[in-house]
Amino acid sequence: MADEERPQNGTGEDVAGTGEERILLGESRLRRLDPEREPAAIKALTHPLRIRLLGLLRMDGPATASELAASTGESSASTSYHLRVLAKYAFVAEAEHRDGRERRWRAVHAVTTWDHSAMDASPVGRDFAGIMARRQIENFGATLARHESDIADGRLGREWLDHAGITDLMPRLTSESLGELKQAYEDKLEELAARDAGDARAEQVMVFYGMLPVAGRADASAAADSSPRADSPPSAHAAAEAEPAKAHDPVNANAAPRRLTGYTHD
Repeated sequence: MADEERPQNGTGEDVAGTGEERILLGESRLRRLDPEREPAAIKALTHPLRIRLLGLLRMDGPATASELAASTGESSASTSYHLRVLAKYAFVAEAEHRDGRERRWRAVHAVTTWDHSAMDASPVGRDFAGIMARRQIENFGATLARHESDIADGRLGREWLDHAGITDLMPRLTSESLGELKQAYEDKLEELAARDAGDARAEQVMVFYGMLPVAGRADASAAADSSPRADSPPSAHAAAEAEPAKAHDPVNANAAPRRLTGYTHD
């Protein structure tokens, strides 16, 4: 989540947006979007091809409209037009030319970020944040496919298998704890990226994280009201169902702590 487009994933589409992205960038490498001051720029960036073009430039470096057309399956006239729109709002700029025949474009920033509360207060911002979140999900699927093919075809060593993967957990946290978790994650990622910057063994790693609180179900209280009293013995059927659930519940307070990898609740 950062330049909201962050990707740099299998598709090279940068998509993300979390607000406080600092990873090895510095302020000059960030584009902070303000829905009050630049609604037109935000609206312009919601076009799916512009998102894709910006992501490719961030991931692969400068390119011409023709090269980007070949990468996206679009016409060079279309990519040229959308690059000019991105340039109008300072997302891209002309790069050094290899020759005088065709202009090359580069991404101005490595990451796009914003304040979620500010975005939510603006209709344009709300639309933008929703589009970007869904774009990130699409990027996640494309990255998974690329990762699997890279492993299967030997482009990545199998030493990566024990450390890569997908995990989803359901902890109960306060908003303050969620903020602390987010900060700790960003700090650690910055530390490790700095440490590995000059290591020839390092590969580009597409890192996705989502922290999405969900409200309790409306029927939860109703179910609690209809549950047996604390001093009433449970039925044999209820007890039989309760035990397996408890054993497999990773967030059960009484469950033995364990490390979960590749876990899903879906």
